[in-house]
Amino acid sequence: MRALEQKILQEGKVLPGNILKVGSFLNHQIDTGFILEIGQEIAKIYSDREVTKILTIEASGIAIGMGVGVAMQLPIVFAKKNKHANISGDVYKTCVHSYTHNTEYTVILSKDFLGPEDKVVIVDDFLANGKALMGLIDIVKQSGATLVGCSCVIEKGFQGGGDALRKMGVRVESLAIIESMDNDSVTFRR
Repeated sequence: MRALEQKILQEGKVLPGNILKVGSFLNHQIDTGFILEIGQEIAKIYSDREVTKILTIEASGIAIGMGVGVAMQLPIVFAKKNKHANISGDVYKTCVHSYTHNTEYTVILSKDFLGPEDKVVIVDDFLANGKALMGLIDIVKQSGATLVGCSCVIEKGFQGGGDALRKMGVRVESLAIIESMDNDSVTFRR
């Protein structure tokens, strides 16, 4: 998605530790029109599939999920990073490592919202080492639902998570794949 690549080049900032800051449009301040464009792009990718649910993880994935959900006219569900008082009953649970925060989270999703009848697309803002997607894939497996595929807005290709998932047979469609980045430049995979 060329418009995304241009936005990354114009507004993104590379920080130490292979962090790409895109808070001006993606995961701190949300460019709502652009999120809807992203949603439409992901919807096109899976338009030939009978998707019934969009799955993501809080917090930054929710805006992406909303864009895709609106474009596909489907509900989104999101895994929460801690058990909340407003979730009762049975839950799917898995452990996820956050690259950005370098911490482990137990994420949960109420069994009320995902089951064997569902066909799921997982979406998120970033794909680095693939741990968040692996956790969400585990939740899909626990539910008995069918995983249609995964889409991330930005994939850090040089960190290998997307390639590892693809080797496992998971359909991964990222809108921009960064091949390398440093203080002065970002190079995209073609």
